[in-house]
Amino acid sequence: MELGKLYDSLKDFSRSDYETISVERLDDLNSVGLLLKHKKSGARICLVSNDDNNKVFSIGFKTPPTNDTGTQHIIEHSTLCGSRKYPVKDPFVELVKGSLNTFLNAMTYPDKTVYPIASCNDVDFKNLTDVYMDAVFYPNIYKERKIFEQEGWHYELESKDADLKFNGVVFNEMKGAFSSADDLLTRYTFSYLFPDNNYKNESGGDPEIIPDLTYEDFLKYHKEYYHPVNSFIYIYGDFDINERLDYLSKEYLDNFDKNDVSIDSNIALQKPFAKPVEAVKEYAIADDESEENNTYFSYNTVVGTSTDAKLYLAMDILDYALVLSPGAPLKQALIDVGIGTDVYSDYESSVYQPIYSIVAKNADKSQKEEFVKVIEDTLVKLRDEGINKRLLLAAINYYEFKYRESDYGPFPKGLMNYLNMMDSWLYDETKPFIHVKEGAIFKELREDIDKGYFEKMIDKYLLKNTHKLILTLNPKKGLDEERRKKEEARLAKYKATLTDEQLEELVIKTRELKEYQDTPSSQKDLESIPMLKLSDIKKDPEPLYIDERKVKDVDVVFSDLFTNKIAYTLLSFSCKKVPDEYIPYVGLLSSVMGAMDTENFSYQELTNEININSGGISTESAIYTDNKNLGEFTIRYELKGKSLYDKLDFIFDMYKEIVFTTKYNDYKRLKEIIARIKSRMEGTMVSAGNTLAVMNTLAQFSQSSYYSNIMKGYEYYRFIENIYENFDELKETVATKLNDLIGFIFNRDNLKVSFTADKEGYELFNKAFEKFLESLPNNDFEKAKRLHVPTKSKTGFTSSSQVQYVAMCGNYVKEGFNYTGALKVLKVIFSYDYLWINVRVKGGAYGCNSSFFRNGDMYMSSYRDPNLKGTIDIFKKAYEYVENFDVSDRDMLKYIIGTIGDLDTPLNSKAKGVRSFSAYLSHADYETFAKERREILNCDVNAIRALAPIVKLSIGQDYLSVVGNQQVIQDNKDIFDEIKPLIISATKDK
Repeated sequence: MELGKLYDSLKDFSRSDYETISVERLDDLNSVGLLLKHKKSGARICLVSNDDNNKVFSIGFKTPPTNDTGTQHIIEHSTLCGSRKYPVKDPFVELVKGSLNTFLNAMTYPDKTVYPIASCNDVDFKNLTDVYMDAVFYPNIYKERKIFEQEGWHYELESKDADLKFNGVVFNEMKGAFSSADDLLTRYTFSYLFPDNNYKNESGGDPEIIPDLTYEDFLKYHKEYYHPVNSFIYIYGDFDINERLDYLSKEYLDNFDKNDVSIDSNIALQKPFAKPVEAVKEYAIADDESEENNTYFSYNTVVGTSTDAKLYLAMDILDYALVLSPGAPLKQALIDVGIGTDVYSDYESSVYQPIYSIVAKNADKSQKEEFVKVIEDTLVKLRDEGINKRLLLAAINYYEFKYRESDYGPFPKGLMNYLNMMDSWLYDETKPFIHVKEGAIFKELREDIDKGYFEKMIDKYLLKNTHKLILTLNPKKGLDEERRKKEEARLAKYKATLTDEQLEELVIKTRELKEYQDTPSSQKDLESIPMLKLSDIKKDPEPLYIDERKVKDVDVVFSDLFTNKIAYTLLSFSCKKVPDEYIPYVGLLSSVMGAMDTENFSYQELTNEININSGGISTESAIYTDNKNLGEFTIRYELKGKSLYDKLDFIFDMYKEIVFTTKYNDYKRLKEIIARIKSRMEGTMVSAGNTLAVMNTLAQFSQSSYYSNIMKGYEYYRFIENIYENFDELKETVATKLNDLIGFIFNRDNLKVSFTADKEGYELFNKAFEKFLESLPNNDFEKAKRLHVPTKSKTGFTSSSQVQYVAMCGNYVKEGFNYTGALKVLKVIFSYDYLWINVRVKGGAYGCNSSFFRNGDMYMSSYRDPNLKGTIDIFKKAYEYVENFDVSDRDMLKYIIGTIGDLDTPLNSKAKGVRSFSAYLSHADYETFAKERREILNCDVNAIRALAPIVKLSIGQDYLSVVGNQQVIQDNKDIFDEIKPLIISATKDK
């Protein structure tokens, strides 16, 4: 329905059971927003009505943490472990197995807990909503203590003589989180900036404090805060408003009375400090890491409140101008004086009092005073002399393009709007819509550039703001061992107080918990979970949008789709002529191209021009495996741009500028980029240890993964680290090889193009692209030989992490098997049955995963896992589970529906174009996807059992990598062929 008519039909909305607070046109969302309150229960309701069939529901609660035990986080996990109407032990998992959801999760924030779901299927949407509503208001936590023990924490004692241990999913998840220096920095920032309100407490839970939480206090918190009067209910999309409101009232809200409770869940405003505060804390590093040049400094200020819509957006703009953009003045000032190798910022706006942080990483601990002085001197200069106006204009255009495009990748639009809305609605129940009506604010901020508005922000919120924290985070060797011994001593001390009878009781409780975890829900309980029918599933896959054309002699794939006059161009160049020794430099090229000076622009000016005139340009390396010839793959280098139609000439001019005129011999800038890559990879390798472990393991036998590892994985990190440590000797070689790559890659005969827009856009693209082709040479280089030599080395990467990331891999095509869609179903079965129960539920790991690729590569992995050898044993025994797989027809259908749900995630026009082009490059036609879908839909118990040899022989190839705690890996050294430090020891900057 046209927006004006929709608004007219709703502007006088009224019901006897709900109070209508406001009805608003939300032009930026092409929606109408209704703000209601349920009269009897006091529940707040926000409805966003439009024609989007990817409907979103969420219920959230204000959940201020009162201590560091993680009560809020453990409740978030535990509510989804069975309820009044749905007594199955893990309804969340049952829903994932058998739903066409487009999003299904729950999240704990510093002051709220939200339970969002999304689906394009109306029946599914209603089913998911009901399971979540029943879960939050009537969870089984009151009937079954073991839910708390499993998801939160419990004592584990295998026998009276065994060591006593802590275990629990949230306990181990937070051990992983507290192994990250960046996460600790955030934790300490909150605790020091908000000493007098709830933000000082850790809602996720401090693993040292989590075991202080009692079952009774856990239940008490739920009973107090999970009442409709403390709730925020949201529905988005194309739905029947009165039908949904009837449902909410009759099924749930009418059962509660706001007068029966008195809840104080508001976060008190933290009073500003009389003067800035300083704090020094420590984080753990492994024994083989260096303490030198490994300090974090952060400069943090509290910036107004998140209910100030203009300030909320303006801080993002100011952040871009100060730190986020390449060469931004504040970031550059710190780098130029050698404070840290990576400077970044964070604007935390999802809390009542947002925090703006400037962080320098890999600094010397003696530089703290200089760090503060450089920041404040630079801010004074920017305040007094003014911020570059084109930089501010670029920042505004960058964020406005993102806002209007609303491209959130795999996440539903309605979900992301909801999370933005909660940033104001939680703190002012009359203001849910202020952050989804930013179109007018962008216009106002453009006018403010010439009025000194942003300079005044610097003065008020950064320079003269006394609500400020200067935080130093120093590295400390052995800290992780200290924590481990402290935990062991605590457990030993407690065990020593227990009588034989009490010890035996703990052994029995340990056994009973495992039996509870091993015992499946009854068929009756399982059937309480609503599920779709086979007839609800589309029989055919999504179409491919491949219109093959030629412009001059270059292949172009045109995806004719409505894009609201945004043109998406993707230029994909084969790297078939790039010699093997240059492949790591292909990975580096994606970080330097567009980030260094060119013939006509400094790199700062280049970024400004691109963001003022377009939605952005990016470059990256990619690998496409061949679906017809399974051993074949292509390495490609891709340029991606998005703009309005009338800026297509600009996009191609910028492609030429960055490809052919970049100055790679600007060694100062080159070293800055190398240092940043090194720093950021080191920051993510522990927290994303599962990704690193999988890629490192696959690279030993898979050619495509071998080259991925060289361009993006651990081998790439080693390459970058070597350049950084030997930069003066290697810099000229690096610049020469980057220039050489231009000749190897950017040839006309290497090029294939994807263009996504409508026919009007294509005509404009065709003209701009023809001009671009005139500048593209056709150099005659020979095709390079790929020199991958298979290896096999079971590797343990030691780190200061308190948990492990375990990966085992193999290849089933080499064992004589072919890909089948049934393997997609097996992935769902593993992820939410065998691996879920054994690795996560019983083992206590936060996550587990598996995948089977068309070329035969496969893996199993764990995430934030307290175990090592036990997880390997689980992986090795997976084939036995498959051999004996036996479920009812209903449960088999559930797995099929869940698999199709994974395949059928809604795609926007840009994503449809990318999917189509990827299929084209991989030689996957429509029949490829149709055949896979038929194999999924026809899958049965026998088809799954037939996969047992694939699992047995692939995992039996015994390829293994583990990222984990250095002591745990050393204690299991017999498992490994090689043990080495994850982080290559830093030396003094040369």
